[in-house]
Amino acid sequence: MHLVIPFACALSDLGRQALGALTLPRLSSLLTLLTPTERDTGDEYQLSPPHERVLARALGWSGGDGALPWAAQAAAADGLETGDLAWGLLSPVHWQVGRDHLTMGDPEALALDGAESRAFFDAVRGQFESLGWRAAWGAPTRWYVAHESLTALPTASLDRVIGRNPDLWMPEHPAARLVKRLQNEVQMLLYTHPLNDQREARGLATLNTVWLSGCGLRQPAHHAAPTVLDALRAPALAEDWAAWTEAWRALDGGPLREALAAAQRGEPLTLTVCGERHAQSFAREPRSLFAAVRGRWQRKEPAAMLAEL
Repeated sequence: MHLVIPFACALSDLGRQALGALTLPRLSSLLTLLTPTERDTGDEYQLSPPHERVLARALGWSGGDGALPWAAQAAAADGLETGDLAWGLLSPVHWQVGRDHLTMGDPEALALDGAESRAFFDAVRGQFESLGWRAAWGAPTRWYVAHESLTALPTASLDRVIGRNPDLWMPEHPAARLVKRLQNEVQMLLYTHPLNDQREARGLATLNTVWLSGCGLRQPAHHAAPTVLDALRAPALAEDWAAWTEAWRALDGGPLREALAAAQRGEPLTLTVCGERHAQSFAREPRSLFAAVRGRWQRKEPAAMLAEL
């Protein structure tokens, strides 16, 4: 069993305060039984966050920063025939315009139903198809495009950009010029579209742009995918640290309690916790009595360990 916990810590001051106040007894007990193994090091400016790098490596994928084919994998899961095309995830989003910068919202916050999402998708798909791209609808917040220029186009993950200024994460790759042009055309089309007039009349945020991510050719999974415990994602992206704390406690009292019981029974277990910069894995490995005792003395409390991610 391999468990992966994304957004296990945050770099913001409020996030660190919330982390410092956390007590996670089952995680603490787990760390006495598990041995630190692989560490994925990076920084908070990489296009692919640590949990995506960990998952790609576990699947046996290749690809550089921001060039992991999550779109093709998701498209296949949504029932699309991906073939030998390079796919990108085209997420419908709202950009909040501030006095001096933009902020990108979470696609899920638009609360699009299937019919409204398809209507928006049909409104913008022609911008891509007129230039020879393929466009496909997968789910209310999962639209897809395919084009040869996406084969090696590095893009920032949604998990990097939500709640942040998208200008700082726009791709600089030569192939991105056409993407930026298409994005601008979509923005102009949506600015005065009747669908957004209807949303404004209902007091809802407008769908005013799209974000491209996860580009590349589909790659086979060479290994079983880990189990991702993603309860921390939504509150972390929303910077709702009270909800994030409660989600951590729920993980500690649920899945991590079960993992602790499995480890105590001697079952194979790997746990990977991921922050904004690094990911640290721990595994159940044979240890001498001396090493086990030394590990208990040297073990950091969970909050201190997580703060280093």
